Amino acid sequence: MTVVTDRVADHIAAFNAAVTSGDWTEFVEQFAESARMEFSGVPAGPYEGRDAIAEAYRTNPPDDTMALLDVRSTDWTDTARFQWSRGGTGTLWLAWTASGLVNRLVVDFD
Repeated sequence: MTVVTDRVADHIAAFNAAVTSGDWTEFVEQFAESARMEFSGVPAGPYEGRDAIAEAYRTNPPDDTMALLDVRSTDWTDTARFQWSRGGTGTLWLAWTASGLVNRLVVDFD
């Protein structure tokens, strides 16, 4: 994988670790203080700021891990296709800060 693709793989690995452990602390630290997280296809969010994102994961944690299928990247954004371990697919759109934190995350469910 390239460095750009690695950041998506690392993000998904941290997500999966949080799902498994129930501890969202390290995963949420990957988000910038002013990050935005939103979802398409489910009635959740949007969430503005790291604290709101952390609260969302604490109060309504996902219980399914994901596998990375494909990534298309530029310097500051990634579009990643994923598959849930229980079936179903979706797309993550991630925008990154210069320091490597997630500035915006959009999750589309198929």
